[in-house]
Amino acid sequence: MSSDVAVKINGLGKYYHIYDKPLDRLKQALYRGKKQYYEEFKALDNISFEIKKGETLGVIGCNGSGKSTLLQIICGTLSPTSGVVEVNGRVAALLELGAGFNMEFTGRENIYMYASIFGLSTQEISARFDDIVAFADIGDFIDKAVKSYSSGMYVRLAFAVIVHVDADILVIDEAFAVGDVFFIQKCMRFLRSFQEKGTIIFVSHDSGAVVNLCDRAVWLHDGQVQQIGAAKNVCESYLAGSYGVSQSMVLPTESAVDTKQERKEYKDMRMDFINSSSLRNDIQVFRFSDTVESFGSRGAKIIDARLTDENLIPLSWSVGGESVCVVVEILALKPIQSVIVGFFIKDRLGQVLFGDNTHLDYCLEPISMMPSERITATFSFDMPILPQGNYSADVAVADGVKEDHEQLEWIHDAFVLESQASSTSTGLVGVFMTKIDIRKSNDDMRENN
Repeated sequence: MSSDVAVKINGLGKYYHIYDKPLDRLKQALYRGKKQYYEEFKALDNISFEIKKGETLGVIGCNGSGKSTLLQIICGTLSPTSGVVEVNGRVAALLELGAGFNMEFTGRENIYMYASIFGLSTQEISARFDDIVAFADIGDFIDKAVKSYSSGMYVRLAFAVIVHVDADILVIDEAFAVGDVFFIQKCMRFLRSFQEKGTIIFVSHDSGAVVNLCDRAVWLHDGQVQQIGAAKNVCESYLAGSYGVSQSMVLPTESAVDTKQERKEYKDMRMDFINSSSLRNDIQVFRFSDTVESFGSRGAKIIDARLTDENLIPLSWSVGGESVCVVVEILALKPIQSVIVGFFIKDRLGQVLFGDNTHLDYCLEPISMMPSERITATFSFDMPILPQGNYSADVAVADGVKEDHEQLEWIHDAFVLESQASSTSTGLVGVFMTKIDIRKSNDDMRENN
């Protein structure tokens, strides 16, 4: 295996024998393979890929796709049926909740036992014990039996241990599904730091977290690799696939759909402001495109999506902090009982920054549509201050309710924004401050508007 490869997987398979009844298992043993009394379930089937040192790989897929089985084999807690997994370095893993813990032991005892699994000596564990306890932050529960812990305490203690075992490869399986926001942020800060020197394999149902954290992603489906590549591209494909529709579905012909729009005048909103600051958040707005990637059952067509000012005049430029609207125009191609229109703005990595949909506002009085009818959905808000860079908008239309709906059309990157300059110093987006002041105890005030 090459020295720059952390994990190499070649032809990996994991198969299980499923028996209808216990007697069939006995028959299979007696006949010694001459007759088959079981059905073979392939949890993993011919998986092959490599993970480079220093890379963060996301693993996504629906329940039962083989994600956890793959991680267990990489960690050595499960043996493969076929194929080879080569690991170059010490692996620390946070898999099933409480895996590696003895429920009757205290947290203190489990720290020594759990850390020893990763190859640390008693002396090394003792030297790091106080740091582990401080990171876990579970108070007096450190000397209580683990069986009395909440699910969040399990994760705190397990994560605190793997943070301090000097691993080369971290394997994280849905670790952040439980736990409070402060602990999760502490873990994310650690993972960001670990990325500078180590390899991470990260499993999550949150595609936004995968896009934000990972360099590449692998999509597993029915035990096979469906796609592997850049995290943003794989997550978008997974999102489309999760609705069970084909992106190659035949679209209605041009004659069936009249998408011709009257020409709209575009204005430069910058002209409304005094051009006196190089830090003004000038945001260029590129026009709607329906030739980008999309998916859905094609029961409706998004014929336009644009950013406008308060008077619904389409913008070619916007300014952070000003009132704007996202306007989405929909054409029904079949009867729609309860239309839902939504959008969100994402950064260049595909991380969702903000967005909304019409469901809550119209769930009590749903809007229906007949074929050839059109509607326009308008979302009004103050544009956040965007750091310099490229952004894009996804727009979508569905039929149903939030918990159960048919995705009619979802367009990735329907229109693009490019922030040319920004006063934002921290964060993903900036919030326009109406006033900033500093007051002394004697009521003297220095004001900065």
